[in-house]
Amino acid sequence: MEMTIYELGETEIVSQIVQRLDIEFEDCAIIDFTDTEYLVVTTDMFHRETDFPVEMSAWQIGWMCAAATISDIAAMGAHPLGMLVSMGLPDIESAFVYSMIEGMDACVHRCGTKIIGGDTDSHQELTICGTAIGRVSKDMILRRKGASAGDLVCVTGSPGMAGAGMAALRKGLTEQEIRDSVAVKKFFEPIPRIEEGIALAESGAVTSMMDNSDGLALSLYQLAEVNGCGFAIRAESLPMPPETDDGSLDLALYTGGDFELLFTVMPDRLGDAMDACELTVIGEVTRKGVFLEGDTAKEIERKGYRSLVC
Repeated sequence: MEMTIYELGETEIVSQIVQRLDIEFEDCAIIDFTDTEYLVVTTDMFHRETDFPVEMSAWQIGWMCAAATISDIAAMGAHPLGMLVSMGLPDIESAFVYSMIEGMDACVHRCGTKIIGGDTDSHQELTICGTAIGRVSKDMILRRKGASAGDLVCVTGSPGMAGAGMAALRKGLTEQEIRDSVAVKKFFEPIPRIEEGIALAESGAVTSMMDNSDGLALSLYQLAEVNGCGFAIRAESLPMPPETDDGSLDLALYTGGDFELLFTVMPDRLGDAMDACELTVIGEVTRKGVFLEGDTAKEIERKGYRSLVC
């Protein structure tokens, strides 16, 4: 009997689709636009039951949809040009829909762009599909491929912040505690790293880049496969998320939803990258294997956020 997509797993399904279509595995599709520029295009889908905790407001649902979509534009070092939004709507209050749109609009304006169109339809479950478009100079575009052994591995922000927010919510916070939680706010209202992505592209110091929305560990494995390399990550260098207990290392490695940038930098150009944005060096590119170095070296598990769940 043929295996189902859940039995195969998301990694295998995506790999097969990319192979059958003969396309690049990037954060965005890349389209020739002019002699000097590319268009980059990305799309993301969100569902009420699987993507939005019940504690999220309609405004925050809208913000997250826009942020998650535009984050892929940031990962290419591109300038966003606009976002299209299609919504499958159940019979919910109109005020809820208007508040979602206001959240989306606030996020895209924070990123220097706007919503330029979309579509609506009826659906049993609230379903939102965001499509973002950007442009980037051909000599500045940042791709997943390009890392070499000896390059430094860097991140923006603190991996695991969104995971810390999820963990905090599971403790049963009061409404006031939710409002006061830095980690929950980061989870509900992530900031796409558009400015950082553009600055890193302009620095000329970055050799490969992607966002870490599926978690740091899975993102490292994806970069390793594309580049035919490995990674040695220093446990003591990982910026730990706040409001966590002894499980903070697992949160930093294996939880998704951060929408930070994961990138590699030529060692002699680290100063240029640091001038471009605030970053943390967490390790280096090696020949093979994805390892966490501490008192002893151990292999990082290949796990994190998955869209296809049983």
